[in-house]
Amino acid sequence: MSDFTSKLIKAFEENEATKGIITEEKASVLEALSSHMLEVNEHLNLTAIKDEDGVILKHLVDSSACVPYIAKNARLCDIGCGGGFPSLVIAILRGDVSVLGVDSVAKKVKYVENTAALLGLDNVSVSSRRAEELGRDKEFRQSFDVVTARAVARLNVLCELCLPLVKVGGIFLSMKSQTAPEEIDEARGAIEKLGGALDTVSTYTLTDGGEVLERTIIIIKKVKNTHELYPRNNSQISKKPL
Repeated sequence: MSDFTSKLIKAFEENEATKGIITEEKASVLEALSSHMLEVNEHLNLTAIKDEDGVILKHLVDSSACVPYIAKNARLCDIGCGGGFPSLVIAILRGDVSVLGVDSVAKKVKYVENTAALLGLDNVSVSSRRAEELGRDKEFRQSFDVVTARAVARLNVLCELCLPLVKVGGIFLSMKSQTAPEEIDEARGAIEKLGGALDTVSTYTLTDGGEVLERTIIIIKKVKNTHELYPRNNSQISKKPL
């Protein structure tokens, strides 16, 4: 076992939010993901986090905290997948989950696609279409069991981008930091208007023994169909959030 893999497993097991969801085999694949990401990052600018400890805690462990909330054999869409966090991490840890990574930056989508192929992940597909376009497409609208978003936008904006993609009975997992309470209050009207209901707010800390991260996962359940008016186009969402 490499030093990286050993350190990664320790970080997973020492944090309650991620305890019990890693194996040595999966950790080795996450190490390969990290190594490849940092190599590509030299010319693609995927992340500002380049040190080993930072990648382990702020990308790998942090992205994994949503995994326990994902149902078996779920169809999942990750909005704003960027450098593959959490989409690629979820795909590695949960081979039963079908993951669609969505990002409007074509170079990042291509990176996620190429990385999935390199790692042998046959449960990953990608799209460079905007989230609001997918939400109006009959093929994707209200078709996902789970939609995730990590560090993309404020919650009221995210709800309009993500909830139209969630099937009734499914969930939207929004991964947030310290601004969660304020954003929840701001988004209550949007959640209801888009067919959602606030289900669970899980607040936790992540640490590697040194740095401590305050994190929140907001779970919104889809309880009724989203009205056909939503999602609006990008300029309307940006200028006048619900």
